[in-house]
Amino acid sequence: MAHYAFIDSNNKVVEVITGRNEDEIVDGISNWEEWYGQFRGLKCLRTSYNNRIRHKFAQIGDFYDEVNDVFIAPQPYASWTLNENYDWDAPVPCPTEGFWIWSEEEGKWVEVPAGS
Repeated sequence: MAHYAFIDSNNKVVEVITGRNEDEIVDGISNWEEWYGQFRGLKCLRTSYNNRIRHKFAQIGDFYDEVNDVFIAPQPYASWTLNENYDWDAPVPCPTEGFWIWSEEEGKWVEVPAGS
């Protein structure tokens, strides 16, 4: 089975479905992106769990970047920037030891006490 993302007029992913494999031909239909798109009245693009198609598996709320043909997650915090791999980076790298959460107010990673 293949997976397809429906994209609205703002290039936002509004739905993801499981559908026909792209190499399946049924009743003369061989272009499933086009067929699903016409059926739903939205742009339809193939997406992949193993991230081999369009950078990442599309999820509802993601943005589709037409220029680079990739799905991009929503920006998690205003201070984070999109890197060359289309992933969001915090302004400060996350420590590698322990458990941390980002504090946008403080502009830094805050350690979560063990057992919390």
